[in-house]
Amino acid sequence: MQATSDETDVATEGFPPHPGSKQMPRWDGGELPEAPVFSWWNLTSMLGPGLVMASAAIGGGEWLTGPVVTSRYGGGLLWLAAISILVQVVYNVEISRYTLYTGEPIFTGKFRTLPGPIFWLPIYLLLDCGSFLPYLASSTAVPLSAIWLGELPDDQNPSHKFLKLVLSCMIYIGVMLPLVFGGKVYDSIKRVMTFKLIFVGGFLVFLALFYSRADTWVEIFSGFFKVGNVPVVGLRDLNGDGVIDAVDSVRDNNIDNVFLSMTEGRGWPKIDLAWISFLTAMIAISGNGGLTNTPISTFTREQGWGMGKHVGGIPSIVGGHALELSHVGMVFPINAESLRRWKQWVRHVSREQFWVWMPACFIGLALPSMLSVQFLPKDKPLKDSQKYLAAAMTANGVAETVTGKVDTGLTETADEKNMLLGVKASQRPWPNYLVWFTTLFCGVLVLGTSMASTADGVLRRWIDVFWTGLPALRQWETKHISKLYFSVLVVYASVGLWMLLFVNSTELLVWSTIIYNYALGFSCVHVIFINKALLPSELQPPKFRVAVLAFGGFYFTFMAVISMLATFQDKHYITWFHT
Repeated sequence: MQATSDETDVATEGFPPHPGSKQMPRWDGGELPEAPVFSWWNLTSMLGPGLVMASAAIGGGEWLTGPVVTSRYGGGLLWLAAISILVQVVYNVEISRYTLYTGEPIFTGKFRTLPGPIFWLPIYLLLDCGSFLPYLASSTAVPLSAIWLGELPDDQNPSHKFLKLVLSCMIYIGVMLPLVFGGKVYDSIKRVMTFKLIFVGGFLVFLALFYSRADTWVEIFSGFFKVGNVPVVGLRDLNGDGVIDAVDSVRDNNIDNVFLSMTEGRGWPKIDLAWISFLTAMIAISGNGGLTNTPISTFTREQGWGMGKHVGGIPSIVGGHALELSHVGMVFPINAESLRRWKQWVRHVSREQFWVWMPACFIGLALPSMLSVQFLPKDKPLKDSQKYLAAAMTANGVAETVTGKVDTGLTETADEKNMLLGVKASQRPWPNYLVWFTTLFCGVLVLGTSMASTADGVLRRWIDVFWTGLPALRQWETKHISKLYFSVLVVYASVGLWMLLFVNSTELLVWSTIIYNYALGFSCVHVIFINKALLPSELQPPKFRVAVLAFGGFYFTFMAVISMLATFQDKHYITWFHT
């Protein structure tokens, strides 16, 4: 690894360059390595950040909010998540573009832009607050509590509520372990995410192939294309049976299309604000969302892609003593040979993002949503109070469909609470229990590992900035990066535990996702300026991708605003939705 540079280094003939804020150190210079040659016979070696982040993408948005939305609206509103994923795949490629050139993660690049790191520090601390809120740990506690209790937890029961709190804290601490052991932290995360992708993906595909009807497949996947559909207030007989009944209220009568409504002269639909926050939460955390996409660029470096090959990676505190991380990035001179290699690297990253990450996000959203459409009872509308149990409630429907309904001796009208919480484990035959347990375990695995990747992403963002931007830390030997990582991990874990103990879990999800949308919207626009200001003109993104990022900036910011207004329920500001 090449020695790091300092502010006193003097460039020869303008190379390496030093654009942006001079408060950040000058890059080192080096040669761009050859990109891997694509081969169908060597696909595993072509996989890296896209695979890890694809597995991380099957998380809160896909398992928690997607099924809740589809359990009430069917697939009609999934187009909102589809736009989020399509914007994010372009965003992922563009933040990797910066890393391929510099070997630095995009978050460090943000602090290199003018007016300088002091200006960006408070802005990004505020935008990253969503990742500090441990909503995934509290969400993971729901299916884990169900496994422990043998039934879904009841928040009206003090002992159930206390159990969820204890398990939330244990989960939060437990998911930090892969970040402490195993050599390079990226390799530990990659192993965990690969296991998750195989186990959860295999189980969901099994259910989708053998226990889902064709019309459910059509409903879910067609929902990605139903642009303009919105949730509306009021009941209408849209299924054409002449009767407004419970079936109507669950599926199609609470959706209208904005463009169709305007064309038919009915004006702007009366949007149902009660579910706006949950819809925008689905948008925020479908794919990765917020600033949680930024580890894509860090993993690009640690995979050794582009100039990341010369920079190193972050080691764990246990088992990673041979690993080091340079304090500054390294760039290459622009010439015919480097431009040839550069184009190969951009194609390499784009191939993985468009062929691995994006399909995995769509499939990862479709399959859990398919479960709620297929297995939750269609004749009983999901109540607002049940939003946060919907994903776990699906386990009851899955078990009954696969192995048959369990006779508890209770009538539906005699025990409405039992219909919500489901059959107790002690009453289930072992095949029924096995399917029920596996469905819940998938929820634990999905949400828990997503908490781990979220925590790692936060640590990486700020540690990389500190490691490069703070003069005092630049005096540390490169092999001591693990000590900084572990120290920040302890602080992060302490803050998260405090929030789990004293902040309502519902509030954690709502405000996390509001901040996520603001953060991703702002970051989309900032990435445009980073790649324009810090990259040579020959390496800058094409106009189409710039336009997609600009649209993303508007889209996510707009969703954050309406979600925040709906959360506050300030009628003075949101009455325009009802006109």
